[in-house]
Amino acid sequence: MKEIKIKKKKSIIKRLLIKLNRLFGFEIIDQSNYSIDSLDKYGYENLSKEGVYSITLPLGKLEIKRPVKSLHIILRSCASVNMLSQSKNRIYSKDKYEYSLRTLKSLVKSLNYSKKIFNTIGIKFTIIDHNSGKKIIEEYNKILNNQFFEYEVVNLNFEKYGSSIKSINQQNKPVSENQKSNMANIKQSLDLAKNSDDLIYFVEDDYLHKNNSIEEMIYTYEKLSTLFNDELFICPIDYPYLYLEPSKTNILIGNSLHWRRVDQTLCTFLTSKKMVNKHFTRLISMCEQEHYPFEKPLHEIYKKEYCFSPIPSLAVHFTNINSIYGISPNVDPNKLWLENK
Repeated sequence: MKEIKIKKKKSIIKRLLIKLNRLFGFEIIDQSNYSIDSLDKYGYENLSKEGVYSITLPLGKLEIKRPVKSLHIILRSCASVNMLSQSKNRIYSKDKYEYSLRTLKSLVKSLNYSKKIFNTIGIKFTIIDHNSGKKIIEEYNKILNNQFFEYEVVNLNFEKYGSSIKSINQQNKPVSENQKSNMANIKQSLDLAKNSDDLIYFVEDDYLHKNNSIEEMIYTYEKLSTLFNDELFICPIDYPYLYLEPSKTNILIGNSLHWRRVDQTLCTFLTSKKMVNKHFTRLISMCEQEHYPFEKPLHEIYKKEYCFSPIPSLAVHFTNINSIYGISPNVDPNKLWLENK
């Protein structure tokens, strides 16, 4: 049944009380129906205003001192390689391009779901692609064409960014050509991020996102960076491997989810241009020699900087079902898969 919201005309006295309370930084909540007349919203809705304040009931309002100016999404794509370092099939056993296309669709849907916040926040979308094929690129452009944000699809410059990659990894084993192209793609995306204005979301092409993913990340970044008075890292995935052993952590309230501090992620994460510049040497080291684990330089950064992931997950890594780096706990991957067909 469709919910019908009945808006009653406010009396003069009530309107004056609302204005008086707002003058002192308070909002009036109607306990009979959980509505907040001054915001013209209900308490279960998103009450925050990007760049201005964050409201979490019943904790109150936090004035945002670190507003997000822009978001640059950099999607690293390679629709021709099924699995980077495993021979097992992904969940649903489809060709890789299916995951790449659905990843893109889920990101575009998430941006449109939160379209209103981009009236004040700039948005740019870049795909760095390697060997995906003409038809896939055409599909990318078809999905991105006529959107409200600017975008570009560029080819990986492997000749430039792959030339400095060492052929032997830290385990004294040869580095595969697929891994080299992955490292080169990361290096090109980091290079591109140096020209971004504010936040950058580095994302791989096998992560399907929930509709509220982008909105929650932006609001939570503003809130937590204001609380800490510092820049940080956000990973939108609740990875299963982080639950293999008990570890001390911190649980915070984001915009509408709980977020916990983590010290490990894969290479899909959101951070600021300031953080990229601050840790550029260490970040770029992931692209010069294959570490063990691959994300080791990231983990070293997280020892010094804040990194948070959501509970439950905002995105799902569609890899092999048995992978500890794959399907997040307490989510419905089939729902995400079908929604982005």
